[in-house]
Amino acid sequence: MLKVLIANDDLTPMEFVVLLLERFFGKSTDEATRIMLQVHHEGQGVCGVYEEARARELLNEATAFIAEHRHPLQLSLAPDDTGQPA
Repeated sequence: MLKVLIANDDLTPMEFVVLLLERFFGKSTDEATRIMLQVHHEGQGVCGVYEEARARELLNEATAFIAEHRHPLQLSLAPDDTGQPA
């Protein structure tokens, strides 16, 4: 299992981060807002935990969407140490 992580930057609008979390990671508006605020305050947050193939697919799709909108937002993958889907 891999975590898809999102890193804070000072340029991407908060509304875009919420949209990304809703559209690609299936988060409700409330959950997406909570994750966005965590990223804003703590520097990083977890978009979700997925099997490797799905994590890579979501990372690629979301990264293409970010690039299309010309934001510097960065996503990455990391091993999940909890074993629980997020």
